[in-house]
Amino acid sequence: MRDVAPVPAADTAAAAPAAAAEPTLRQLAARHDLAFGTAVAMAALADDAEYRTWVAAQFDTVTAENEMKWAALEPARGRYEWGPADALVAFAEAHGQRVRGHTLVWHNQNPAWLADVPRDELGAVLKDHVQTTVRRFRGRIWQWDVVNEVFEDDGTLRDTVWLRALGPGYIADAFRWAHEADPDALLFYNDYEVEEVNAKSDGMYDLVRELVRQDVPIHGVGVQGHLTADHAPLTMRENLGRFDALGLRTAVTEADVRMPLPADPVKLQAQANVYRTALDACLRTPGCLSFTVWGYTDRYSWVPGWFEGDGAATILDEDFAPKPAHRALRDGLSSGGRRRRD
Repeated sequence: MRDVAPVPAADTAAAAPAAAAEPTLRQLAARHDLAFGTAVAMAALADDAEYRTWVAAQFDTVTAENEMKWAALEPARGRYEWGPADALVAFAEAHGQRVRGHTLVWHNQNPAWLADVPRDELGAVLKDHVQTTVRRFRGRIWQWDVVNEVFEDDGTLRDTVWLRALGPGYIADAFRWAHEADPDALLFYNDYEVEEVNAKSDGMYDLVRELVRQDVPIHGVGVQGHLTADHAPLTMRENLGRFDALGLRTAVTEADVRMPLPADPVKLQAQANVYRTALDACLRTPGCLSFTVWGYTDRYSWVPGWFEGDGAATILDEDFAPKPAHRALRDGLSSGGRRRRD
């Protein structure tokens, strides 16, 4: 296993300058029994003191952008690289934060060696991966994204290596395996473009309702929230509510709101409105446990490298200056109470 130097502790006494005189996002969210989190780029956490300070001060949950994905954890079969994931968990524990584990079963970012595994061995290999990873962090991960992105836009199951080799039952099996490895972790299904009521979220609803009916240990549904500034998710409250009615928790797991570059005041205000709409849907859903932004500063955002011509998707600019979206989230967390389950 490769040794990784521990991440330096953040100087939490030196609060991020723009927010020094105000309650932090995590403090505001706590008033609603809501966890407010961010995805973390581990290189930035290790090398950028200002980035580290914001992470420690403003957020009470963290998610590894890449370091808990299978390709990162086991680049060669049987050789694990736990160092970066261990470092994030240790950083979180040192700063009173909880960790969302992301992600155990996915069709993407799998190790290259998996392509050489015989089809009849894939079930055992997947089970070993799930349980080895969950046991490594037993008692230290709050929520796991157990199964990620198994649906096409029309609500049918995505054609993946797992579906072809194992059939649709692999989804329920993955939750059972994870629960065996850590009975106290909350286990989520996670997907994108399922924020609103549509064919894809209908497929997701049908799946998780059946899992609940079968007493599969699924505890929640994550809607990622990769949104655009030109469209607010107007049926998101209705959508979250139907999962809530099944007795499941919900979470916004990867929120960002991209726009065509360059940014301008009109686009930035539209972005703020979209963030606020998503937050309000979560706050109005009794079982919505957490709201996580997928990175909080444009300096380290994944969006420009993935969506050509788009960017400026986070709540701070490249110099850590708050944008209107940051104020919109603060205002949303500062207003009123939230609905709670009886």
